[in-house]
Amino acid sequence: MANVLDLRRRIRSVKNTRQITKAMKMVSAAKLRRAQERALQSRPFAQMLTNVMESVVSRSELYDPETGLPLHPLLRETRPERTVLMIVVTGDRGLAGAFNSNVLKAPLRFVDYLKDKNIDIVTIGRKGRDFVRRRFPAAPPEGQGRAGQIQVVGEYVNVLGQVDFDDVEEIANKVIRRYDREEIDSVYLIFNEFKSVISQRVIVQRILPVQDLGRRVVTQAEDISAEARERMGEAAKTAGLSLQAPEATELDREAIKFATAPVDYIYEQPAAELLTDILPRYVAIQIYSSLLESVAAEHAARMTAMDSATNNANDVIDSLTLTLNRVRQAAITKEIIEIVSGAAAL
Repeated sequence: MANVLDLRRRIRSVKNTRQITKAMKMVSAAKLRRAQERALQSRPFAQMLTNVMESVVSRSELYDPETGLPLHPLLRETRPERTVLMIVVTGDRGLAGAFNSNVLKAPLRFVDYLKDKNIDIVTIGRKGRDFVRRRFPAAPPEGQGRAGQIQVVGEYVNVLGQVDFDDVEEIANKVIRRYDREEIDSVYLIFNEFKSVISQRVIVQRILPVQDLGRRVVTQAEDISAEARERMGEAAKTAGLSLQAPEATELDREAIKFATAPVDYIYEQPAAELLTDILPRYVAIQIYSSLLESVAAEHAARMTAMDSATNNANDVIDSLTLTLNRVRQAAITKEIIEIVSGAAAL
């Protein structure tokens, strides 16, 4: 059994660890608030862009009268899926519980779902990059064929610390160019959808070709467990966070009304030209929104993990303190027995 000095050192070490985990929990809670605010601030622009798209679609001729095909290739759904691009969004850092592992299970399940199709993977986040590097080969230089049925064609790290729309738009434009050249036939986005602290799920969303405007085309989804939801709720309460999804603001309500009036608009530019400008930005805002939600979900997961670590540290300290008291009591009892035995011997 450890002596009193060793137990005191262990208790002091665990208390220091508890201070760190408690501080990390509060930092994650503060970052979660800011991440939610950024996600809310992006909603009006995304909603207005969607309304403009719906207005153009409903009031313009979108199909070529000669070929019957859509005027913009991003709207075409006729070509079969031979090569699929997956964009996997994870975190850059650990200490977030099962957040990254839950996200990374989705691509493996989706690979089984796609079966014999060629799959290209783009990762956003260091954890996702490290995961796919260990399992799949990198794509060879252009024009040298494929590295295999599944290959890694791109990776982006240090993007999630401060999500910038210009960076996201650059990623989206690269994906769109590959789609226009028919190097890929569809694009799926895999990330952790975030609505509130206790309302999250890992989803596989199809973003190309563009289908239902303003609605997520979810191919696969997996909700968090009831136990994880309960832990997140407890951590949020102790951090002073609301468990409800943020309500729509006045700006959100105005954005919903924008360009939806039942009047006949006359557009100066042809529909094909309008779609060429708007559709790529619409795809970019979908990726941008997913990154913001993923960041918020990561902070929520890290806050929960640090709350659990703090509670575990409290339990360890209580257990070590009890053991310390027993050792001290045993030592005192032993000394008393020795004194009494010595006195009796005299």
